[in-house]
Amino acid sequence: MLQHIVFVAYLVGAATLFALLEIQIEGSAGWATGLPTWRWETRWTRWLLGNRAITGYHLYIHLFVTLLAHLPYALGIADFSIPTELRILGFLALFWVLEDFLWFVLNPAYRLAGFRRERVPWHAESWWLFMPRDYWFFVPLGIVLYVAGSMP
Repeated sequence: MLQHIVFVAYLVGAATLFALLEIQIEGSAGWATGLPTWRWETRWTRWLLGNRAITGYHLYIHLFVTLLAHLPYALGIADFSIPTELRILGFLALFWVLEDFLWFVLNPAYRLAGFRRERVPWHAESWWLFMPRDYWFFVPLGIVLYVAGSMP
């Protein structure tokens, strides 16, 4: 039980700090719209990313965080195993959703009241009910991966 509490606390702490960092970088201009980064957009990227372009900023940030999440392997603290990898992948899926949500909640330009389809053009095309499509997919996926990796 303590392992799960530590996991959730670490997830919330890491996502909060990263959201605060990203607010400092992006300000109120989400999805790197105000940053000098390349953007790649095709029919496939629009379909996969909910009508958003892939940006250099997001690609490199995601790769960096993915590498950091796998650091226990590189340091020799953990040997590769399917359960460990499932927990890491579950962490990453939940981390990105929570970080994205906290970006709005903690951002003075949005706060919780600003987390609406009308205020978030980069999520608007893929907004389902009260949150973006990505959340509906990645939250259950992250939970399933974490639980599967935690089974004895």
